[in-house]
Amino acid sequence: MLVNPKPFGDRDAALLALADGTLWPGLAFGATGERTGELVFNTSMTGYQEILTDPSYHGQIPIMTQPHIGNYGVNDEDDESNRCWVAGFVVRAASPIASNWRATSPLEDYLAGRDVVGMTDVDTRALVRHVRIHGAMNAALSSVNPDPEHLVGLARAAADMNGLDLASAVTCSTAYRIPESRPPAIGRLQPAGQSALHVVAYDFGVKRNILRMLVARGCRVTVVPARTAAGEALALAPDGVFLSNGPGDPAAVTYAIESVKALLGKVPIFGICLGHQILALALGGQTYKLKFGHRGGNQPVQHRPTGKVAISSHNHGFAVAAGSLPPAVQITHVNLNDGCVEGLAAADLRAFSVQYHPEAAPGPHDALGLFDDFISLMLHA
Repeated sequence: MLVNPKPFGDRDAALLALADGTLWPGLAFGATGERTGELVFNTSMTGYQEILTDPSYHGQIPIMTQPHIGNYGVNDEDDESNRCWVAGFVVRAASPIASNWRATSPLEDYLAGRDVVGMTDVDTRALVRHVRIHGAMNAALSSVNPDPEHLVGLARAAADMNGLDLASAVTCSTAYRIPESRPPAIGRLQPAGQSALHVVAYDFGVKRNILRMLVARGCRVTVVPARTAAGEALALAPDGVFLSNGPGDPAAVTYAIESVKALLGKVPIFGICLGHQILALALGGQTYKLKFGHRGGNQPVQHRPTGKVAISSHNHGFAVAAGSLPPAVQITHVNLNDGCVEGLAAADLRAFSVQYHPEAAPGPHDALGLFDDFISLMLHA
């Protein structure tokens, strides 16, 4: 059992100010400081460490709807990248005790050590309801200068997510290979004796568990920067190209859209989240910003060809406009909550994608078979 050394009664005041002028008081949690970002919410019951380290949250301040956060602490294995990307972190009740056999430190120590400014003792139920009614908006969070006028001004001056290319801020600087020594997972489809399939993975903010899923199925994976031209990717002789998740407005990642256009028809392509949106744009579709997005591990998605429903993990604030896709592109999955596009396929071009996260860890495993579908597409290309 790990106990946070700082009593909750000794905490400094903190304030969250939204661009619409509303103020939400709380107590300091994690690092002290001042941050701005887009205020969003996540309905997952677990997985705060994965959320904190998911590059798709770059520029955002997530609110956790699960009331108690930090109960099971953090560990050295569950990071989805090499740092925390969130702009801030808001919870209802930070647990002073971390009780889990895998825990190596309390959540607050983890946040402080990674310079993540957070708030606890916030009325997150009312705050999330406010975001659902009025939409995701910019906010400023401070545990050093909780002056309302100052913070509202900061929130209103923060960059708008529309038109913002954040993939270039989170991508790797140079290409690298993933070690191939990890054991295979259930669902590996490559036949015995088959040479390892080579996947070139575009890093728009890729999560580690996506790469694990590919390696576990016997793939050799080369991760390349977001701005890698199609010719450079093809020069690596891939059996398939993977387009990763990532933050920001997909329409602003123009360099990646052009690369994917040039890759279409030349090699099998699989995209997830931002990669799904970039593929749709490369195919001639359009994207739009959702009112408050989908973020959580309980979203029902229907596979149109079979009618089967999967519970899936989501983290996206933009979506593909269904009516903008050309006739040759099939919408394969839809969200049963709001009907938005959750998957598409361009069979003639050997390309498919999903808006949600089949690799989610922790999260539902209903969609893990999509990685096997990618293996099959490469094997039969």
